[in-house]
Amino acid sequence: MGIIIYFIILMVVPMLAQMNVKSTFNKYSKVRSTSGLTGREVAEEILRNNGIYDVEVVRGEGFLSDHYDPKNKKIALSPDNYDTPSIAGTAVAAHEVGHAIQHATGYAFLNFRSALFPLAQLGSNLSYFLIIAGMFVTYAQGVGGTFGSMMLWGGIALMAFAVLFQVVTLPVEFDASKRAMKQIESLNIVNEKEYRHAKKVLNAAAMTYVAATAVAVAELVRFIMIARGSN
Repeated sequence: MGIIIYFIILMVVPMLAQMNVKSTFNKYSKVRSTSGLTGREVAEEILRNNGIYDVEVVRGEGFLSDHYDPKNKKIALSPDNYDTPSIAGTAVAAHEVGHAIQHATGYAFLNFRSALFPLAQLGSNLSYFLIIAGMFVTYAQGVGGTFGSMMLWGGIALMAFAVLFQVVTLPVEFDASKRAMKQIESLNIVNEKEYRHAKKVLNAAAMTYVAATAVAVAELVRFIMIARGSN
């Protein structure tokens, strides 16, 4: 049963989350917003309304490649969202501006995630190598082998930083969506019906982060159990 649950978390949950966000985005990217504002115009209006003038809105590349770059202070919107006045484009653009507002106001979780990024990147790049190498060395030494165990636990420690990064990402993303919905409502960018539809787009996107976090935590727990069994 444990293996089945692990497989569901690892494979099925992320797949369903990705299918849902693509389906929801495709649906509402075809629904024109009554404001007639493109994603770029929505982002620029919200930025101005919040007194943020040092963030540039640029056209990105690729499907759902939208993101905020805090280092260079740029909001990149995927071509459809950048150019098209749609409900999906409005929601996504407002969400990315939500990150810019977090940055401008010193949102604690965003600052913490930024500080974690170097360690999380190191963990993503090296953790599996150390864990697999540690498992092989432990097997060669036999259960209780000190060097292999140290490598294994070292890899797990690095992985923990990457997992913590995923966990901290959740409040950052949910807060950005909350700010986005507040902005498009207060600025009358959407009507009541469009507000509900925009919320569906952002909720679907949020579930992809929840799924990714669930997978990361499940992987960490699995390796911890393996390491404990090798001692």
